[in-house]
Amino acid sequence: MMMWGNPGEPADSYYEVRPECTDVPKSKFRIKAGKTLSVRRWQAAFSPEGYLDIGKMLNRIHRGGVHPAIRGEVWEFLLGCYDPESTFEDRTQIREKRRLQYAQWKEECRQMFPVIGSGKFVTAPTITEDGEPIQDPLVLLETNLGNGDAVSPKSAGNTGDSTCAKTSSSSETEKRTMEKKEIQWKLQLHQIGLDVIRTDRTLVFYEKQENLSKLWDILSVYAWIDGDVGYCQGMSDLCSPMIILLDHEADAFWCFERLMRRLRGNFRCNGRTVGVESQLTNLAAITEAIDPKLHQHLETLGGGDYLFAFRMLMVLFRREFSFCDSLYLWEMMWALEYDPDLFSLYEEPEAANEKAEGSKGKAKSIRKCGKYERENMKSGGNIDDPLPISVFLVASVLKEKSAKLLTEARGLDDVVKILNDTNGNLDAKKACTTALKLHKKYLKKAQVKKT
Repeated sequence: MMMWGNPGEPADSYYEVRPECTDVPKSKFRIKAGKTLSVRRWQAAFSPEGYLDIGKMLNRIHRGGVHPAIRGEVWEFLLGCYDPESTFEDRTQIREKRRLQYAQWKEECRQMFPVIGSGKFVTAPTITEDGEPIQDPLVLLETNLGNGDAVSPKSAGNTGDSTCAKTSSSSETEKRTMEKKEIQWKLQLHQIGLDVIRTDRTLVFYEKQENLSKLWDILSVYAWIDGDVGYCQGMSDLCSPMIILLDHEADAFWCFERLMRRLRGNFRCNGRTVGVESQLTNLAAITEAIDPKLHQHLETLGGGDYLFAFRMLMVLFRREFSFCDSLYLWEMMWALEYDPDLFSLYEEPEAANEKAEGSKGKAKSIRKCGKYERENMKSGGNIDDPLPISVFLVASVLKEKSAKLLTEARGLDDVVKILNDTNGNLDAKKACTTALKLHKKYLKKAQVKKT
């Protein structure tokens, strides 16, 4: 039993590590009575009909994180899967509708590539860039579904009906030519598989084939429905916690889909640039404003583009923090950034825009907003396009390592090494606290600049 004033219960036991992995950093996150959002307090936040008092929860999450037992369902609200002002019945209907939608998308993918949903996944290319099947022993092995059923080289590279003419000389014309979207999707499936087997491999959870295949299925379905972005390396790190926290595959998919609503811009490619580069530009501007000496030093070393921080932003610090601490960091970030209009913005974007237009000059309920979002609102529009808190979190890491970077970094390799030395050793709560201070300082400087 937890007692007041004690150091708290370690949370690592909820995410069991394989015994042979002895170098995994221990989590700094502790489950503390009176600070961590508990099961009891979470359940008490709902009215008899199911309405959630989200305002009280945000402060608690920021102060002490979420108990692992309820983390999945809390995240569904923080990411905008559900509206706090909905009832239990409303959410049940939405959940069933989404599960059905996911099942339909998954079946659509299975029709094109039968390994989807089979409990298996592929790690070798199955088609060429022209859509031709690759007849390779590894491909044949991985696409063998058992019970005498297998994805033949032809079906791996062709989605035409099995009744397509096999005997006539005109079979080539009768064979359906794969659309460009389908070819691009199938070309990504093996890369997803390669990333899946590397993701959180220290956890006992991923010793089970069914969990690996579930992660592959979700990422494959997402790559199909979001053709503009598809799949990019790093997405498996973002999706993995959803699989662990939410038992139902469809619920995990929708939680990941909502997270990607925030982050997909980072993964979008436009010619030779990647979306995250705009955030790196903002990071440079922030560092220049709050620590000009460090910014100048980084520029002198040839790091003015801040590409050394690329990974932090792409996978939201999954490498810089232990697994448990990265979950704690994420929920603090989302609680701080929380916008009560998030659900309607995702579900009914047109209605949300009309609501925003009609309420100009009227503040949304500040009590229901996260602390970071409230600061942006108080700035009165001094920042044209508010930055995500993740950019200030990177700035906080640079600030913490500023003295070391200034005295020891003599080249970009040194910068990368110094930052890599932080992997698994950063304090999530301290990083968030520093990020909030830097954000406030940055808003003041922006206000002075505009006046």
